[in-house]
Amino acid sequence: MVQKKSRHFSPEFRETAAREVVDKSRRFEDVARDCGVTGQTIRNWVREFRATRAVADPGLTVDERARLKELERRVRELEEENQFLGKSVAFFAKRHR
Repeated sequence: MVQKKSRHFSPEFRETAAREVVDKSRRFEDVARDCGVTGQTIRNWVREFRATRAVADPGLTVDERARLKELERRVRELEEENQFLGKSVAFFAKRHR
């Protein structure tokens, strides 16, 4: 039987990875790939992060946090769309010269 060597990550590394999912709405699998760990590991780190964060920031309800997260995701989408449209306009303006 092959025994896997357990890897340890610093609390700062774990928090940074969890913030990628929580604050930036990135997928577990994408963050896991970037960090070189499994998706389940990232899920565990996010669960721990959310538990400690909920205690540290009791000002928002669960519904308010969910709404805030959704609005932040939508802002990011709109910013990406705006950036794409700006590049498209620049491309067509350059092409018609």
